[in-house]
Amino acid sequence: MPWLSTLIAVPLLGAVGVSLVKSDKLAKLLALVVSLVVLLLTGAIAAQFSPNSGTRFQFAEVYEWIPSFGVHYGVGVDGIALVLIALSAVLVPIVILASWHDADGSGAAAPPKRSVKTYFALLLVLEAMMIGVFAATDVFLFYVFFEAMLIPMYFMIGSYGGAQRSYAAVKFLLYSLFGGLLMLVAVIALYVVAGKNTFMFPDLIGVVQDPTTQKWLFAGFFIAFAVKAPLWPFHTWLPDAAAQAPAGAAVLLVGVLDKVGTYGMLRFCLELFPEASKFFTPLVIVLAVVGIVYGAIVAIGQTDMKRLIAYTSISHFGFIALGVFAMTANAGAGATLYMVNHGFSTGALFLIAGFLIYRRGSSQIADYGGVQKVAPLLAGTFLIAGLSGLSLPGLSTFVSEFMVLVGTYERYPIPAIIATSGVVLAAVYILWMYQRMMTGAPNPAYAVAASSVKGPVSSGEEPVRVEGDSPKRTYAMPDLDRRERFVVIPLIAMLLALGFFPKPVLDVINPAVDKTLTSVKIDQPNPAVADQKGAGE
Repeated sequence: MPWLSTLIAVPLLGAVGVSLVKSDKLAKLLALVVSLVVLLLTGAIAAQFSPNSGTRFQFAEVYEWIPSFGVHYGVGVDGIALVLIALSAVLVPIVILASWHDADGSGAAAPPKRSVKTYFALLLVLEAMMIGVFAATDVFLFYVFFEAMLIPMYFMIGSYGGAQRSYAAVKFLLYSLFGGLLMLVAVIALYVVAGKNTFMFPDLIGVVQDPTTQKWLFAGFFIAFAVKAPLWPFHTWLPDAAAQAPAGAAVLLVGVLDKVGTYGMLRFCLELFPEASKFFTPLVIVLAVVGIVYGAIVAIGQTDMKRLIAYTSISHFGFIALGVFAMTANAGAGATLYMVNHGFSTGALFLIAGFLIYRRGSSQIADYGGVQKVAPLLAGTFLIAGLSGLSLPGLSTFVSEFMVLVGTYERYPIPAIIATSGVVLAAVYILWMYQRMMTGAPNPAYAVAASSVKGPVSSGEEPVRVEGDSPKRTYAMPDLDRRERFVVIPLIAMLLALGFFPKPVLDVINPAVDKTLTSVKIDQPNPAVADQKGAGE
């Protein structure tokens, strides 16, 4: 069975079906069902995947696409690609359920430009593109998916986002197209230099021997990936795009799409241009460390919670890039695991922030206060997601961040020590945001006189009465409803499960990372993570 082609085709066909149904409610239900089917197919692939197989890419399919240029429809997965496809498959149904009202204008700063059906169809198209970009084993096909996934995200931001959505969408598109153009030039040059009439990734490994040529081609690929990641100083589009995008679109943008950049660094930059990667490693490590500290410091000063979360992600992507270019087994496995864990922790933060904005109509931190008194579940889940973002031991991000720092220290101790400051700064921006939004007295803006409240609030919950006000007031902010709990519970469960027992995921990642580093031909300072049983437990 062509598993990966089926995995790409199902959401595409689902998007067509969603666009053809007559009812908005039916469109939402169909989109949810299709995304769950994709999740089940991904589970079936994961169950059959053998981490220690002698075959580099499993479930491989290769068909001629443009024979005269050696372009193939080539797909396959190793452990790195598989865990990122699984991340996409898990997040999409959660995002669809969380985005139930994102496209109908409820609580939105600006009315949507397009229909509800279009929004959910775009979500499914985006899912297909994300799976395709991680599964592609033909460099040209990877580039096609790399650029194609910009289209649904552009329309999701520009048609369903906030008041400045057009500006944010165009900025996102222009930055991405600029990086993609550089990559296209590098892809064509790689094809010409290789002289093998093929774009298949396994066939291109080791064919570029000239050091100068490697450096130029590396630069073309790396800048495109650094823009996508985004790595400082190519990051400026992200805060605007994440702040203006609907919460669900922001989750997929930061949680999955941006991982294509760090995935590309690990997959293509290291293996296709090993000598150039070693040459540019000091520069990339400097950029990564600056990004870690810069993103954390700027996050502390943010007044908009979505922009704050976006800047925290810039800091996190610095950790991932640091792990990739440390070129140790610990750091590489930690960076890959970080891509997965960051998707869940930041996804939870963005979605819970979306629930708050839906209730309050504002993303400004100052417009909240005392939420834990009137909506304890909402505040509690926000706290857990935030603690994961600051890498609290016992939650998933801690494991990956610890592995990155340890692996980096094995080869570059001073950058690792400086990067550790990002952990301290993370505690500042997360806990201060929580203090301002969730603790203290409830904000009077979402309180009304007790006598004026008639019946339960919109979520079906009874209004919460807080004693001590004069006159006595009833606070009408509802807590998490049933649908929202179904959204949050899987994310919290993943944060806890991967925090206490990441070994099953590391067992999939480690062999793939080892093969990548083997092709780079760099000596390892310590035994591989796979041999250190305590590292993944």
